[in-house]
Parts: sequence; structure tokens; C-alpha cells
Amino acid sequence: MNLKDKDKTYIAPTYNRFPVEIVSGKGSLVYDETGKRYIDLTSGIGVTSFGVADDVWQQAVISQITKVQHMSNLYYTEPCVELAELLCEKSGMGKVFFSNSGAEANECAIKVARKYQAEHKGPDCFTIVTLKNSFHGRTLTTLAATGQEHYHELFQPLTPGFAHAEPENMEELQAVCKETNAAAVMIEIIQGEGGVVPLSEAYLKAVQAFVKENDLLLIVDEVQTGNGRTGEMYAYMNYGLKPDIVSTAKGLGGGLPLGATLLSKKVQDTLGFGDHGSTFGGNPVSCAAAVSIVKRIDEALLKEVREKSAWVFEQFTGAEGVAEVSGMGLMIGIKPEKKTAADVISACIEKGVLCLSAKDKVRLLPALNIPWEVLKEAVEVIKGEL
Repeated sequence: MNLKDKDKTYIAPTYNRFPVEIVSGKGSLVYDETGKRYIDLTSGIGVTSFGVADDVWQQAVISQITKVQHMSNLYYTEPCVELAELLCEKSGMGKVFFSNSGAEANECAIKVARKYQAEHKGPDCFTIVTLKNSFHGRTLTTLAATGQEHYHELFQPLTPGFAHAEPENMEELQAVCKETNAAAVMIEIIQGEGGVVPLSEAYLKAVQAFVKENDLLLIVDEVQTGNGRTGEMYAYMNYGLKPDIVSTAKGLGGGLPLGATLLSKKVQDTLGFGDHGSTFGGNPVSCAAAVSIVKRIDEALLKEVREKSAWVFEQFTGAEGVAEVSGMGLMIGIKPEKKTAADVISACIEKGVLCLSAKDKVRLLPALNIPWEVLKEAVEVIKGEL
């Protein structure tokens, strides 16, 4: 059997894979088993922040592997503490809990919110209100948090204690929070899996004002939008928001599994000994990799992300075959006018460009440091297939 046949034989069929086997790469260029070159505008769904086989990232990983690849959280390891310090300095948050994924980071955020409000408002204050069209993960609890019914259909009963409100409708959000005695509001600044849909600045600021006035907690899911993706360290910084809890993952580890839940000073000591834990959370190799990523997300890089974003938006806005362009930074959705996103993506693969989809849009999540000439080549291919 060839590799694809073995995949069908031995791997659970949860992924509708593209007919491409990637065997090597460097930066934003990857190659299949025949040697065909592709420009990667996916970065592993926003994971490989500095591209494939990044030299600085590689050296950080190799150096740590030669020392110690894992220790339990009963002991101290330097990369874990160094990364937590960096994240707190860059975000202004108080403390960090490390896990392995975005879903786990969101689980921790939910647990913190519920425990905090149980202690401050009583055990009946536990509902987390999220937005319709949101996506927060695939565990039973984060599926319950996700505001898309089709993800729920076959997995009932989901974890109770979640309610959903229509985005951009403050009256509905306020009503749902009051009806459920809500503990927290949980939002994405950009609804990524929901179609790369940014929430408006006016709505986001109204949400923050509402939760503050009503002593609710504000949780911001930055699993996909965090770590430089939108042109700021975290997307909420584009609007001057001050969340109580932030979850992040994907681009943080640069390719190794790592999630983080950032806790504001208000809630930083909510979890005590034994309240939460993770065998692999804070793994020294993953954290060393993340340190090499986070240290390089500086203002020069963020400025470059913003400049590339502005150029891409300029190229596609009003272009032939384009109905809509949405997103922020290097998280961009392009809705074709006549073709389906799937057809555009398949045509781009044939021409050597890898893209993603999100609902009815072609989604672009290139490496933050994608070279200008590579980005321009890829954009010309996409424009030719719309």
C-alpha cells in the first residue's frame, strides 16, 4: 500500500485531506514527494509562525532536547518559567497556565471563570455566554461553548452551562446574560472558523463596558488570532480591550503542541493546588520553542505584518471575481464571487499554492515573516483562479 492507502486503512477518517503529501520545506515553501514546490499560505492553520524548519526555532528545540525533553510539573524547568514571564510582560496579564492545545486553554479559561464567580457571586453563577457562529474547540465542553449547532448534532448531551447570543446585538447579549445569571462572556475578536468575521470596534467596546458594569468576566479566545497574527501581539490590543482571561495556542509553539491561558491580576490566584493540571502542559521542549517565537514578535515584525496585510487587502478588494474580503493582519478571508472556495483552493493547489477555507471563503494564514516576493507570487496565482 502507498501512504494514502495506509492512511485510509489505519487513521480514523476525520480529516478530508487534500491529495498532497508534504515531505519537506523551508520557510514558506514546502515540497511534496515528487519534488513539486508549493507556497504555503496555511502555516498549519496558523501554527508555524515563522514558517517550516525555521532555523532559530530548530536550534531552540534541539538545544532543549539534548538537556531534558520532559519533566512533570512537580519540578521547575527554566523554559516554562521564561515563557510565562515573556507572555505576562507582552500582555500585561498576571499569571499563565500552560496546556497542550487551544481547546484545553479554553477549558482552563472556563474553569477559572466558574470558580472565580462561584467564590464571589455563589454557585448559581456559572453560565458562560458566547456568540453564535463562534468556535472554541472540539472537547465536549468547548463544543458546548461553540455557537454553531451543526457541531453539536451528534454529540449530545453536551456540557451544560452555556448560552449563545447573536454577534453585534448588544440587546440580545445583555438579555441572555441576565436570564442565565452569567459568569462570563467569551468572544473571539475575529470569528475564524466562522468565516474570518471580525467583530466591530463599537460592539467590542460595548461588550467590555457591559461586563465591567455587571461584574462579569471577559474571556477572549485568541487561539488563532494571537501571537502576532493580526498585527498586534493579541487581537484585543487592536481595540484597547482589557480582558480578564485570554486563551491562546496555535502559533505560540511554532509547530509543537502548546496552549496557554493568561490570567489577569483580578483572577490570577483563582486556581489553587490541585484545582487544575496537565501532564504535558509546560513541556520544556515546547516552551523553549515558544520562547524562540515570542521573543521575535517585536514591533518591527508586527509592522511588517500590518504592511503585508494592507497590501493583500488592496490586491483583493474590488478585484475581479471577489465578492468580499475580511479579516485582519495575516488572517484573511476572500469570498469568491462566482466560484466556490473549494474550487479556488483546488485550482491553487494545482498551481502550487496552498490555501485554507472558512465557510464560503478562501482563508489565508501565511507565516508572519513570509517574504514579500513569495507573497506576491502567491497572490497573483489566487487572483488568476478567482
